[in-house]
Amino acid sequence: MSRPRIVVTRRIPQPALDLLAEHGDVWLSPHDRPLTREELFDAVKGADAIVCLLHDAIDDEVLDAAGPQLKVIANVAVGYNNVNTKAIESRGTVWFTNTPGVLTEATADIAMSLILMTTRRLGEGERVIRSETPWVWSMFYMLGTGIQGKTLGIVGLGLIGQATARRAKAFGMEIIYSGRRQADPAIEAELGAKYVSFDELLETADVVSLHCPLNDETKHLINADRLAQMREDAYLVNTTRGPVVDEQALVDALRKGEIKGAGLDVFEEEPKINPGLLELENAVLIPHLGSATIETRTEMGLLAAKNTVAILNGEEPPSPVVRVS
Repeated sequence: MSRPRIVVTRRIPQPALDLLAEHGDVWLSPHDRPLTREELFDAVKGADAIVCLLHDAIDDEVLDAAGPQLKVIANVAVGYNNVNTKAIESRGTVWFTNTPGVLTEATADIAMSLILMTTRRLGEGERVIRSETPWVWSMFYMLGTGIQGKTLGIVGLGLIGQATARRAKAFGMEIIYSGRRQADPAIEAELGAKYVSFDELLETADVVSLHCPLNDETKHLINADRLAQMREDAYLVNTTRGPVVDEQALVDALRKGEIKGAGLDVFEEEPKINPGLLELENAVLIPHLGSATIETRTEMGLLAAKNTVAILNGEEPPSPVVRVS
């Protein structure tokens, strides 16, 4: 019996590639960049499994290009707005998996880092040093805002939202949150978190941190009207997906002083950055580093590989999103 053909659209950590190679013939993209659509179509022909990344748009065309023998698409990410899950479900023959859990702590670290960077103006401070701008200590030089006793509003109290709340609580912040449903009472008690409406969260939080998934309902969840609801001394942090925020509306709000600052790890047209953001001192911008630790990226790759191997072996995968009955 021939070994299954496993297509990996871009290099992932070696332990994951080694695991895949034990169970099939691996085709790994030779390019250290996203494949073009034509390259992706060619690569997936005859694939039994596709291991893809968040920059790969997986849709009917890709499924058609792969062929009827395709069994699994394993996304090396938690979010999967790059994947048309309805197209996969309609086939009824292809599993789809993601990599939840393993990047929770690393992403929460970045969210907490952005909270500190924005409130304490750390990005501005580093730019002063690196540009060799003259400076001298004084009582009122580059004053930031302390977060002790301030309120963190978490939009989406999932695993990453909870992990961020734990960090913020350790820094002395009060926690409120909003979402489609209220969290388990035990989680609320652990975090000292209060469930509020989205309107109340925006109107009262000192820092708003976004942890909701990107979908049709949450695209541009933070728009001009929502930014206007926030306090003028409040900050916005986004570590989920860029299109959750209307970037131009954010630029306008920051320029007008409708909010005090923003910290972004993700962008609406990533890797393109809205030029207006680059001009603003009160915007902290980092290049999608939420899961960027050696340990986390390795675990992400391994989980995607374990999902792939399990399905090819006729077993239940660790983290399915779309199942085949």
